[in-house]
Amino acid sequence: MSKKLLLSVIVVLLITNVATLLFWNKDDEKIVVDEGNAKIDAKKPVATIEGQEISYKDWMDKLREAHGQNQLEKMIDHEIVTQLAEKNNIEVSEKVIDRELSLLTGMQGPMSEEEAEKKAKKWRKDVIYRYQLASLLTMDTSVPEEEMRTYFNDYQNQYNFTASLKLSHIIVPDFDTAEKVEKELDKGASFQLLAQEYSIDEDTKKDGGYLGYFTNNSQFLPTGYRETALEMKERSYSEPFKSDTGIAIIYLHAKLPDIEFTYDEIKPYIESELALEEQKQSLSAKALWDKLDVEWIYE
Repeated sequence: MSKKLLLSVIVVLLITNVATLLFWNKDDEKIVVDEGNAKIDAKKPVATIEGQEISYKDWMDKLREAHGQNQLEKMIDHEIVTQLAEKNNIEVSEKVIDRELSLLTGMQGPMSEEEAEKKAKKWRKDVIYRYQLASLLTMDTSVPEEEMRTYFNDYQNQYNFTASLKLSHIIVPDFDTAEKVEKELDKGASFQLLAQEYSIDEDTKKDGGYLGYFTNNSQFLPTGYRETALEMKERSYSEPFKSDTGIAIIYLHAKLPDIEFTYDEIKPYIESELALEEQKQSLSAKALWDKLDVEWIYE
């Protein structure tokens, strides 16, 4: 995926993550209002300011007025792309999807297993949508084989993903303290909270010991981190070990795989990228609406 196409995917994902999910049910039901499955009673006010109430209905009316058409249009876009992709047998390689999910996972901070699963599910849908949309928009445009081959030779590294480790750590001055921390972890204590309490690494303790993600061959990992992490399972912590800056306990959030593409594997996606650039076309599904019978209330 080119940087331009990747940026467009990231922007959509950010907007999706920021937006509140609203399920407009009957007034006599509990309403799910966000990704965390928080619920409210539609009969009760959603806010009260010095006795002045804002009702659920007023809130919904404002949201429909401000965002209703835009949200419905996005839903139609997705359905159009899904139907046309099925009709034209356009599928996205699992290897490509895995690569995009690895990139997006690396860009996120620490997440619980439940949070990671929810995000991965949403990311997967969006990645498939964007690639299928690009293919549909460029179906009638051919790119010379030589041009695609040259592009791959020049930029093939941008399609690959290097195996990486996503880590947090707790650094303490001695093994006695490390053993105390380990015992608390064994009892189910939060790694993040223990890092804030015990870690002597001032750069990371406020973030619960979060280090970020590093390629497996990174020169910036402290002594022993890579070797220890490679032997660990995801979402587990290590035994204490001696490192450059003290006694370390590391937590492995994710172990992201090495992904490399051959020319034939990535060729269809290069063709879509180059065709979009040649057409100077934005990645919008609006151009596909006339290919299906679409009726909607804003027509």
